[in-house]
Amino acid sequence: MLLWVGLGNPEPGMARNRHNIGFMAVDTIAIRHGFAPWRPRFKGLAAEGMVGGQKVLALKPQTYMNASGESVQAASAFYKLPVEAITAFHDELDLVPGKVRVKRGGGAAGHNGLRSMDRMLGAPDYWRVRLGIGHPGAKERVLGHVLGDFGRDDRDWLIPMLDAVADAAPLLAAGKAEDFMTKVALAMRAADGGS
Repeated sequence: MLLWVGLGNPEPGMARNRHNIGFMAVDTIAIRHGFAPWRPRFKGLAAEGMVGGQKVLALKPQTYMNASGESVQAASAFYKLPVEAITAFHDELDLVPGKVRVKRGGGAAGHNGLRSMDRMLGAPDYWRVRLGIGHPGAKERVLGHVLGDFGRDDRDWLIPMLDAVADAAPLLAAGKAEDFMTKVALAMRAADGGS
């Protein structure tokens, strides 16, 4: 089994925040691949389904971003999952909007959800799907940027990106991170009119 964690905040008023793009990604995957309904489990909302022949538990921690690791640790301990079976979907300031990168391990780069996961899992060796939201340009504007809602103009890249991630998810489930990134990048290029 794979554990795919969308990082975000549970507050209804935060649903459209840039910081919640991880929730949006796992929601889109769950819909596209016909997962069972979300239900409360592991201090979060969990839904099970199959992606590319692999059993996947999608998880949206309801502990707030800073304590995401509590939910992830509870789910991974219950299923006795190795850390490499876990993938976090999260917002990434250092990537331009619409860019998607996958990597295993690494630092938290100031992301409180990743920092909490590192602390609770005891290792940073899980996979990360980094979903670009762009940087506001100045450090003091970062908090307002990540906790701000996506604007109307953002829909032009956000919806195609979420769709591309969901469409390419079987490659991710198969451990083909490079192929997943390529497929997402090609879909984004096509959505952008091939430029």
